[in-house]
Amino acid sequence: MTSATRSEKDPLGPLDVPADAYYGVQTQRALQNFPISGLKPLREFVRAVVWIKKAAALTHKETGRLDAKLADAIVAAADEVLAGTHDAHFVVDVYQAGAGTSHNMNCNEVLANRANELLGGKRGEYKPVHPNDHVNMAQSTNDVIPTAIRLGALDLLAMLERSFTGLRDAFAAKGREFDGIMKAGRTHLQDAMPIRLGQEFTAYAGTIDRNLARIRQAADYLRDLGIGGSAVGTGVNVEPEYPALMNKYLKQITGLDLRAGADRIQLMQSMGDAAAFMSAIRVLAIDLGKIANDLRLMVSGPRTGLDEIALPAVQPGSSIMPGKINPSVAEMVNQVCFQVIGNDACVAAAAEAGQLELNVMMPVIAHNIMFSMIILSNAAAVLNERCVAGITANRAQCEYWVERSAALATALAPQIGYAKAAEISKRSVKENVLIRELVKREQVLPADQIDDVLDLRKMTEIGVPGGKHGGG
Repeated sequence: MTSATRSEKDPLGPLDVPADAYYGVQTQRALQNFPISGLKPLREFVRAVVWIKKAAALTHKETGRLDAKLADAIVAAADEVLAGTHDAHFVVDVYQAGAGTSHNMNCNEVLANRANELLGGKRGEYKPVHPNDHVNMAQSTNDVIPTAIRLGALDLLAMLERSFTGLRDAFAAKGREFDGIMKAGRTHLQDAMPIRLGQEFTAYAGTIDRNLARIRQAADYLRDLGIGGSAVGTGVNVEPEYPALMNKYLKQITGLDLRAGADRIQLMQSMGDAAAFMSAIRVLAIDLGKIANDLRLMVSGPRTGLDEIALPAVQPGSSIMPGKINPSVAEMVNQVCFQVIGNDACVAAAAEAGQLELNVMMPVIAHNIMFSMIILSNAAAVLNERCVAGITANRAQCEYWVERSAALATALAPQIGYAKAAEISKRSVKENVLIRELVKREQVLPADQIDDVLDLRKMTEIGVPGGKHGGG
């Protein structure tokens, strides 16, 4: 922006605006009022609002309420914004006035000024296209912003699904690759029954798959649009055919599966659909963070930890300890998951803060949902490409630990009883001798049964070690 200014006027009076800005006086007031974070609106949020403005222009052109020449200019300006041409002119801080009026007006003013330029006019004159009268025709911030939240989240859903489907498939591939590797299971971080390394990785894939299913279910509620509700959901100043036409054009513009909401008052009052969707995103972050924790634990060492797997070395791990390699990608994933969990808490609080006909906390809801989806998608893609795809197993170390697990005595319980098996477990630890060796030495079982009862592979499948029924 240049230092030159132009003067514009709103109901509060005149105000100088940068001469080359496509935004106008109401956006300038927001810049003065909300110098809070320095965070500009996410492009996905801008895009969602501009989709609505484009659809509205097309709708009003079809109904004849808006002159075709003006509608076409608004559509052309919207297409430029959607192509990223005017990103620098969307400037209102994430933390702004309630409902998102400032962001809505930022979009209205940019589109109006650019449309007027395309028609031969000048920025700031708002002739023949006016930001309120024409770009915002039949709309209110109160139905535009909740609709934009839904559109933005649904649009980002495809990226989230691609990233996590790829990560799921990578874990599943490692599950097949590692299926023959026996390792010690651990519960409470203590010795537990054996498990195959491949089973653990296959379960990670299943966890992601269940999360994706849960998110798709929550996303379906977002497909109901309240656009056409206008100021309080009743549709004042809106043509009866407007909601259906908006749904038609938004489906064409976005390629999303959308529905015209049956109860626009309810869709304006409640942020429940958005909060439920964000909650499903949070659960994905919780599970992904747990998986990252597991990877960090299994790679711990290489001499003083578990050392059951190796992660690709992506960068030096220490500025002072030469040769140290850290699980850097998994650590990044944990931090992203923490942020998403915090974002969900913010969305929940904001969704609850609605009053009567409107929830005015929508700007922070919009930002936190879309930001969460972006960083989770990126984190999953990086985890897949720079970590999971290159994981290798330390078979020897896995076998070393599993043979030393005191929990192997569990397989003896059906044959000799819980109390005797517990005594064998305690002696194994106290005397630092393998369960298998102790059983042989003390002739706990007949020699021809020992290998069958203590078959590690069989312990990783459903069944009773040594046969269907135990002894005494």
